[in-house]
Amino acid sequence: MRLIIAIPLLIILVVFALSNTAPVQVGFWPTGLALAVPLSVAVLVGMAIAFLIGGLIVWASELGQRRRARRAEHVARLLEEQVQELKARLAARSNPALTPPG
Repeated sequence: MRLIIAIPLLIILVVFALSNTAPVQVGFWPTGLALAVPLSVAVLVGMAIAFLIGGLIVWASELGQRRRARRAEHVARLLEEQVQELKARLAARSNPALTPPG
């Protein structure tokens, strides 16, 4: 399934890179540094940087949700243990032959 999606996207990416080979001047303000790179490289690097920044923002915003989910799982596990303990007590009360004397 991944290949069905990845192969057309990679073909589009290669065609884009091969079609846009004109050099462009990319400057890095405030350093004054400038590089001449193919247009496709400039666009693809910009897209990659934007993708990484977006992923970082989403990851950071989900940290709180993950923490709440872990806490909820912990509470659910404790409650399940309590339910099992209460079921065992109820079964012991309803069947006095199973309870030890004392």
